[in-house]
Order: sequence, then C-alpha cells, then structure tokens
Amino acid sequence: MIEVQHTLVHEDVVSENFVCNLDKCKGACCIEGDSGAPLEKSELTILEDIYPAVKPYMTAKGIETVEEQGTWVTDFEGDYTTPCVDGNKECAYVIWEGGITKCAIEKAYEEGKVNWKKPISCHLYPIRITNYPEFDVLHYDRWNICSPACSFGRELKVPVYKFLKEPLIRKYGDDWYQELESKLQRHFYIVKND
Repeated sequence: MIEVQHTLVHEDVVSENFVCNLDKCKGACCIEGDSGAPLEKSELTILEDIYPAVKPYMTAKGIETVEEQGTWVTDFEGDYTTPCVDGNKECAYVIWEGGITKCAIEKAYEEGKVNWKKPISCHLYPIRITNYPEFDVLHYDRWNICSPACSFGRELKVPVYKFLKEPLIRKYGDDWYQELESKLQRHFYIVKND
C-alpha cells in the first residue's frame, strides 16, 4: 500500500495497466453486475437536482425505472446506488450510441445541460474505494468483462492510475495526485538503484 494524504493506494493501482476499449467491451460495466453504480451520500441530492435536465437523454425504460424507484436506491447491502432497469439489468441512466453503452448524465454534461459529469464511482472505475472513518483505501477491481481494457492498457503501457488521472484529481485534488506521482518516482528510483 502507498500512503497518500488520507488514503492508502493498493499497489495494483500503479502496477497494473488499463485503458478502456469500448469497441471490444461495448461498455458492459454499465449493464452487468448485481446492482447499480455505487453513489456517495453527497451525490444523492445532485442526482435529484439534475434529473430534469438528464431525463431528455434517457431511454423510456430508464425514465420509467427512475419514476418508479427514484433517482437513486439502496441495494441489497444497504449501499446507495443508481437504480437498474427491471431490477438487475442496465443502469437506468444508460443510453446506447452505435451499440456501445454511454451515460445519459455524461451526455447532458457534455452538452452543457448539467455541471456534474457522472457518479465518481463510474468515473473512477476500475478503481473502487473503501471508506473508513480515518482514511480511504483505493484498490483495483478486477472483472473479466474488462479483459480487453487490461490487454489494451498493457499494449499502450498505461497504468491504472495514469488512465484515471482526471477522476482521481476530481476526487482528491491535484495536490493529492502530484504527491502520488512523487512517491512513485521516489519508490521506483530507489528500486531501480538497489
């Protein structure tokens, strides 16, 4: 583990490679799994507030799901998540473009309708965060549907943390990211010279 401010970063986040390859996976992470995208408590009111601006971008099934269940739900483990169509299918905010899943929230963001890109858990994937009272633990979530992203990342030689620079800065700030890079440079410098 690498300690950066109030976080512990698992070594896999820096040693494993990853670059999303949507042409291969088609965005399967938005339609697979046991529940919707994890949400932070602070994101619940954001979703409620932006829903009217996001709704025009959503599918009929997605709108129906949100109208029935709400903009967020509590899953079987008691965690806040996005609602899923028909209980366990795609996220209610999923849309399709050219056979690839996209996010209605992100589409509304890109077109200037909202100022929030998407849930941080989606933006950070495949990094998952476990929150403790004193610190967060960042780990790399391995999922077989992401194997094209792993091989693409290896081909391009892009570590997980570099692929996710933007969302990591969004979550923890530029100083945090610079400290991570500084610690990694020192660590690899020491290892290289041993």
